[in-house]
Amino acid sequence: MIKREPSKLEMQVLSVLWQCGPSTVRDVLDAMSDGKTRAYTTILTVMQVMEKKGLVSHTAQGNTHIYAAAISREQVAGPLLKELVRHLFGGSRVSALQHLLQENEVSPGEMDEIKQLIATHEKEQSSNQPKRKKRS
Repeated sequence: MIKREPSKLEMQVLSVLWQCGPSTVRDVLDAMSDGKTRAYTTILTVMQVMEKKGLVSHTAQGNTHIYAAAISREQVAGPLLKELVRHLFGGSRVSALQHLLQENEVSPGEMDEIKQLIATHEKEQSSNQPKRKKRS
């Protein structure tokens, strides 16, 4: 579990590392998705702070540092999503999902993926429930 919630910029860096794998600071800077112009030193400093927090680690290849995420997307997303659903939707996962479906265009392929995830989850839930004894 993460000790402190990553900042928005740290989340963007983590997202790049999860998507692209181990990367240099330059690679991360070039892959940032928000379109903002940032200095190399800004991203370097953020990644150094993230390393102190335990969010990333690095290996040296000559003079170049290759950074990798030290935590998984699930370790970050789980607590953040739970808190968001609790505070914004009163704990209702149904309301949160309904909002996502209504506010964003969902492609037929994405809808099929969602249905498959639900079906898989239902199967897992039913196989994990203890069998009830029949009453005579």
